[in-house]
Amino acid sequence: MKRGKSETRLDKIDAFTSLSRQRSIQILIGVGVLYLLLVTVEIPFVFTSVSQETTTTTALTRLSMLESEQDLQDKVAPTRPVNWVSHNSPQPTQSHSHKKPIKILSSLKFDPKTFDPSRKDGSVELHRTAKTAWEVGRNLWEGIVSGKIKVTEVEKPGKNQTETCPHSVLLSRSEFLKQGKVVVLPCGLTLGSHVTVVGKPRGAHAENNPKISLAKDGGESVMVSQFMMELQGLKIVDGEDPPRILHFNPRLRGDWSGKPVIEQNTCYRMQWGTALRCEGWKSKADEETVDDQMKCEKWIRDDDNRSEESKATWWLNRLIGRTKKVSVDWPYPFVEEKLFVLTLSAGLEGYHINVDGRHVTSFPYRTGYTLEDATGLTVNGDIDVHSVFAASLPTVHPSYDPQRHLEISDKWRAPPLPQGSAELFIGVLSAGNHFAERMAVRKSWMQHTLIKSSTVVARFFVALHGRKEVNLELKKEAEFFGDIVVVPYMDNYDLVVLKTVAICEYGVRTVRAKYIMKGDDDTFVRVDAVIDEARKVPEGRSLYIGNINYYHKPLRSGKWAVTYEEWPEEDYPPYANGPGYILSSDIARFIVSEFERHKLRLFKMEDVSMGMWVEQFNSSKPVEYSHSLKFCQFGCIEGYFTAHYQSPRQMICLWDKLQKPGKPQCCNMR
Repeated sequence: MKRGKSETRLDKIDAFTSLSRQRSIQILIGVGVLYLLLVTVEIPFVFTSVSQETTTTTALTRLSMLESEQDLQDKVAPTRPVNWVSHNSPQPTQSHSHKKPIKILSSLKFDPKTFDPSRKDGSVELHRTAKTAWEVGRNLWEGIVSGKIKVTEVEKPGKNQTETCPHSVLLSRSEFLKQGKVVVLPCGLTLGSHVTVVGKPRGAHAENNPKISLAKDGGESVMVSQFMMELQGLKIVDGEDPPRILHFNPRLRGDWSGKPVIEQNTCYRMQWGTALRCEGWKSKADEETVDDQMKCEKWIRDDDNRSEESKATWWLNRLIGRTKKVSVDWPYPFVEEKLFVLTLSAGLEGYHINVDGRHVTSFPYRTGYTLEDATGLTVNGDIDVHSVFAASLPTVHPSYDPQRHLEISDKWRAPPLPQGSAELFIGVLSAGNHFAERMAVRKSWMQHTLIKSSTVVARFFVALHGRKEVNLELKKEAEFFGDIVVVPYMDNYDLVVLKTVAICEYGVRTVRAKYIMKGDDDTFVRVDAVIDEARKVPEGRSLYIGNINYYHKPLRSGKWAVTYEEWPEEDYPPYANGPGYILSSDIARFIVSEFERHKLRLFKMEDVSMGMWVEQFNSSKPVEYSHSLKFCQFGCIEGYFTAHYQSPRQMICLWDKLQKPGKPQCCNMR
């Protein structure tokens, strides 16, 4: 009997289903065997974890992928600050709490006889100032150590709190005069910030300064009309005039050149940089630009020597189409008794000046300053200011939050002092509120292998600040990093010389170094290069190495005048510029001995004082003077030993470049 087609189809389906069930069972059996195998392998690890739990109860409370505290400390510290200074936040790393407390106070001996107001060497006023600063500083430090001096709740900054500033500032003529012709820019400038000044130059007047006045033929007085617009660092340095971050000086009647001119410059601690003079000639084609803008634009002069023939030729070429570019000569941008609108803007590479909508000059940023340093603008001279408007300003200033730049990690702690003596000791002058500068030094040249191995030792030398909260945070910083020596007097620019003596004392007694070097916290030091320079001097000889000045004369007038009572000689002794110089230990020992015997002559200029002391030592034992421009006084040069006026960002950049093969390169970025 034949089977129907439907039955045949059912048989095929049953066979397929049966086969599928068999495969499923096989798969399940395979999975089960694999599971048993994995469980068997895992059992030993489970028992191991359980046994470890009996000794470390927290072993299973953290995922294995999370890093330990030690792992995190071994890595490069994050740029985001750790708010350890807040009383509500946890204390710094406790792993070193069992160690002996770090000695942070200088051992230099001060006593009432140290500062003698009856000295006959012209340093009477300096000694009086030093005596007062020491007495106030000593009491202040004792209060800080005892805990009597604390920051009140009103003064205490909130968590992550930073100072807020307005986005723009507008001053009328009366408001500008009321503020002493100063426009305060609380948080400085930033990229894209601009300041607009509406003013009118006054008519020319006879020069009234007999030192610079020159009579014309016929006995007529020289007529002058000029004004100065300056960006100043009002909050950079305490106890001295603020630096001129940008000095913009139009001279409508000219100066010694007899032609209208615009001069731009910077000035820091009595030292003017190289001036940029715009005299009506267009910047040369091969001269570097600033954000692709020329440093000096052309304006019409009466000595261009253009003949009628050349003008006719130009017009002819223009008519026949050979000259496609239209050249326009503008007049000098400032006219007596005529309103102008000047806009100063901050670019990527420098400042740009536009007058009445036309670009006039551009000035590159100078080494050592950042845009946020320009916290004030002044306008003085033969000018009536109608209004000032500043906009696109930053609303926060990171430097006002003292510990923002501190990264509390063991990676940046100072290595221990050597058991024996070090070859080189580097003392770095710093101010109490220079948190960012010190952190940049710690993260750059203080990471050199010679310092890490304690062959070279480096320490910051800091006096006390006028703000007690700065001193309290300074003490915490010193205790954690172990690289700060506090010289207990109230900081003053004229008394920097005391820190230098403290550097000598620490170098010869605590470190027992063969060579002593002095630097600043804005000086980048090529540690291997400077120690190689010292090694070039034959063993046993006294040495004084740096960028040495010969036959420099004291200024007898002006803000930084030196009186004949202070310095009766016509020339200073040979002295090395302060940003970086090296001494042999015998000279440093002599300086400390003379200071403690109250016989050391003090002078308000630290580097000149050192030259004076070395000259005195040289009278009894020959000193080998070694001069090199590679100890840079201003900025940086290729192959430098030290680079001065380096911002924190430039410090890090220089260190990064130093790790690469080839000659040491400078960093011109901000």
